[in-house]
Amino acid sequence: MEILRVEHLSKVYGKGETAVKALDNISFSVQKGEFVAIIGPSGSGKSTLLHLLGGVDQPTNGKVFVDNTDIYQLNETQLAIFRRRQIGLIYQFYNLIPVLTVEENITLPLLLDGHKVDEKQFQDIVNRLGLENRLHHLPNQLSGGQQQRVSIGRALICNPALMLADEPTGNLDSQNSAEIIELLKMFNKTYQQTLIIITHDERIALQADRIIAIEDGNIKKDEVVRP
Repeated sequence: MEILRVEHLSKVYGKGETAVKALDNISFSVQKGEFVAIIGPSGSGKSTLLHLLGGVDQPTNGKVFVDNTDIYQLNETQLAIFRRRQIGLIYQFYNLIPVLTVEENITLPLLLDGHKVDEKQFQDIVNRLGLENRLHHLPNQLSGGQQQRVSIGRALICNPALMLADEPTGNLDSQNSAEIIELLKMFNKTYQQTLIIITHDERIALQADRIIAIEDGNIKKDEVVRP
C-alpha cells in the first residue's frame, strides 16, 4: 500500500539572479512499511526534501500526499494537527523540551491533542527503548543516546503514517549510533513503521530496503537494496 507520494516537487530559495533551486521536479512514492535511506552530499537538497515531506516547509511547486492526504492543501492549523498525528520527526539534536520529563516528552503529542495515553503501548515503546528507569528524568540528566531514544518514542507514540529521521546518529558516537539504527530497524519491522532516514553514512544507508540518492536537487539513483 502506498503511504507517501511525491509529485513534481520543487523548492526555490530567493528570487532572480540569487535564486537557489534546492529541489528540481522530484517525484517518487514509498510503500507502507518500507525503510528508505536518502543520501547525498551537503547542499544536495536531501534535508530540504525531508522538511517538505514532514510539512515543516512549503514547496515552490508540486504535491506531497501522506496516506492519501494532500498535505499542502491543508490550512496552517490543519497541517499542524496532521503533522503531529501522522508524521514522527526525529532530529540530529533531539529537540526535546528541557523542562519536561522523559515520560512527558514522549507523550506530548497525545497531550497536545487531548488524547489519553494508551498505557500498554506506552510501556511497550518505553521498554523497547530501554527507558523504563528514566521516565522521571529531565533531558539534561540523560546521555545523547538516551535523549535520541526519547525522541524516537515521541515520534512513535501516535502511530504515525511516516517516521522521518534527519541524520539521527549525527551527534552520537559509533556505539550509540549503531544502537539507534538497530532500534529504528526494529520498530520498522515490528510495527511495520514506514521509515525514511536522511544520512551521510553509507553503512546506515546500506541497511535500508531502498536508497534514494539526491544530487543538485535531483534524484540521481533510486535503488532497491533488499526487496
